[in-house]
Amino acid sequence: MDLDRVKAKQLGVNVTDVFDTMQVYLGSLYVNDFNRFGRVYQVRVQADAPFRQRPDDILQLKTRNAAGEMVPLSSLVTVSPTFGPEMVVRYNGYTAADINGGPAPGFSSGQAQAAVERIAAETLPRGVKFEWTDLTYQQILAGDSAFWVFPISVLLVFLVLAALYESLTLPLAVILIVPMSILSALTGVWLTQGDNNIFTQIGLMVLVGLSAKNAILIVEFARELEHDGKTPLEAAIEASRLRLRPILMTSIAFIMGVVPLVLSTGAGAEMRHAMGVAVFFGMLGVTGFGLMLTPVFYVVLRTLAGGKIHVAGKDAAGYGVPAPDA
Repeated sequence: MDLDRVKAKQLGVNVTDVFDTMQVYLGSLYVNDFNRFGRVYQVRVQADAPFRQRPDDILQLKTRNAAGEMVPLSSLVTVSPTFGPEMVVRYNGYTAADINGGPAPGFSSGQAQAAVERIAAETLPRGVKFEWTDLTYQQILAGDSAFWVFPISVLLVFLVLAALYESLTLPLAVILIVPMSILSALTGVWLTQGDNNIFTQIGLMVLVGLSAKNAILIVEFARELEHDGKTPLEAAIEASRLRLRPILMTSIAFIMGVVPLVLSTGAGAEMRHAMGVAVFFGMLGVTGFGLMLTPVFYVVLRTLAGGKIHVAGKDAAGYGVPAPDA
């Protein structure tokens, strides 16, 4: 439908009145409410169905001009068949089309972005551009921040443990298990044909704290046993035996709690699945490698640092006062 705005102005017809007339007759207009049989009903005005079924019915409508005279719309508008979209989508004021997709199994989101950019550069005509939105836009803004955030998170854990133990070797025995958890998580992502997206990276950050938690249980007990006079090897073996059940109980409980994320379906399942797979396989690796390698790391680092923790003296009650850790 084309409206002759110049002619409408000459006849004293407001353009808004033309569109309001079509809205009332072809659509509907809410007037008021009335009560009947204990219920409230809305009153809406609209042209009867036989008079609003065809495009030519628009030409039978009339509207008032500034002088109060009825002006037929047939003198102002022309109706002609044409083709076009049912809904026009705009982005930043420009007519746009939404395209949604995801990376194929075995490919990362970065590879999918590079492929789309390459195809767009080869096929889009001049004057037509594209922009990333939603999750992809957030990933582009983040850039390579994950490569900086992950080492910083590991460093912060190391510094906190170094301040707690007043030692540089004991925190290393804890931190050295982190690469095993990351390797296990990435192996799980590869086995499930997932991709290294932002949710997988969040899962890797979570694994830094979880892997350190299990290692701390062994290192802390071994340290206390060394204070009691045991050698690093004896302390590591005894600590592993004593903390085996607590580590298995907490780890298995956490792993089972992550299973719903791994098996998630429905809307948004890709995000939950990506994080769940990384944490699930990472915790499996932390539990297995941690129980086997954390005592080894402890013994090796304590040996390199100068052997067991010696008793420096006794206090007034006769108890040994341990010297600072190496």
